Amino acid sequence: MLLHQLEGKRVGICVSGGLDSKTVATRLRQAGVECVCFTADLAQPDEDDIEGVLDKMRPTGVETIIVDLKHDMADACFRMIRTQAMYDGGYWNTTGIARAVTVHGLLGPMRERGCTVLAHGATGRGNDQLRFERYTNVLAPDMEVYAPWRDPALLDQFPGRKQMIEFLAEHDIEVDLGPRKRYSTDANLAGLSHEAEDLEDLGTPMSIVEPLMCAWPQTAPDEVETVTLRYDRGNCVAINGVELDRLQCMYKANEIGGRNGVGLRNALENRIIGTKSRGVYEAPGLELLGTGLRAVYQAVMDRRSTQLFHTMSQNYAQQIYDGRLYDPQARAILAAVDVLAEYATATVELGLYKGNILFRALRDCPHSLYNPADASMEASDGLNPVSSQGFVEVQQVEAIALARAGQIVD
Repeated sequence: MLLHQLEGKRVGICVSGGLDSKTVATRLRQAGVECVCFTADLAQPDEDDIEGVLDKMRPTGVETIIVDLKHDMADACFRMIRTQAMYDGGYWNTTGIARAVTVHGLLGPMRERGCTVLAHGATGRGNDQLRFERYTNVLAPDMEVYAPWRDPALLDQFPGRKQMIEFLAEHDIEVDLGPRKRYSTDANLAGLSHEAEDLEDLGTPMSIVEPLMCAWPQTAPDEVETVTLRYDRGNCVAINGVELDRLQCMYKANEIGGRNGVGLRNALENRIIGTKSRGVYEAPGLELLGTGLRAVYQAVMDRRSTQLFHTMSQNYAQQIYDGRLYDPQARAILAAVDVLAEYATATVELGLYKGNILFRALRDCPHSLYNPADASMEASDGLNPVSSQGFVEVQQVEAIALARAGQIVD
């Protein structure tokens, strides 16, 4: 879709308040396009005041609306935790999941304001252009998508930041650039991704990043912090004995995990478009809650369930990354994981120390398949040594374990 094709249409622009957002909104208004700007409140840790986006966008003369999606974002985080969805390099794909929540959450308000086109400021070399377009096509097939940085007219007019700044200055719009950044950051409740600029050089250490949610391990506390997590059917419902809803749980887990340096990752990932990208990621809450749930899964899943789960987990992570979270395959995976997670109820005690998560205890797990007598290397009343009848004995033990877990009925 090109600029001249927007004539007579009402456009909803996804904005963050930065240089690109201001440039696109101002350029569309200049072209006579009727548009409204929308910002998703995803509990961004780098935004002290989300309302500040309104002040940043006001000089463009285009109305800006903030849509509260914090609880939607928390629900998405819990789905990632339940599926253990980690992408290349074992990192939590915080940006990919945020795009799904953003498009899903903004389409309704855009339609209410009469918008028939969704516009975004994602660049052509990354994944987000495909994510925005795919999610819009799936969730609102009648909604068109305008990608400004795929429009030759805008690319010719704005080949770089300098031209954008000059354009905005001509319209008396100031841009607070600040000092040159060594990398760019994308943030939401799930975590932060840092990439581009100096991080594109693999000779640059990840330590150039100044974490916003995490502490570097060397600056984390010198004592182990004990954390108790209560899970009910795969969802964390309490931290340190305090019952919390999902949003509160993510806030608390981010706080605890962050101060202990948990959840920092460097990844050289495979992009949707076939290239590779280097990023540094922070996801302290996902890492803390995900590790705790993994300990429960190990206790309640038999070998075959575990193998199936691992396959689905990898697949779901790819669905998030590829912008296919609302496709039938992803929804089928969630339904299957719900079956496996039905027995994931327990209390997990962990120790956090300088970026490490140490297992301490698993308690109150009614569906645990673990029996110390079966596992003991000493003589016991548990599983007998494997003999010619060993295969039958193993089958019997598996059947007993499944029955104990309540997974079969006589």
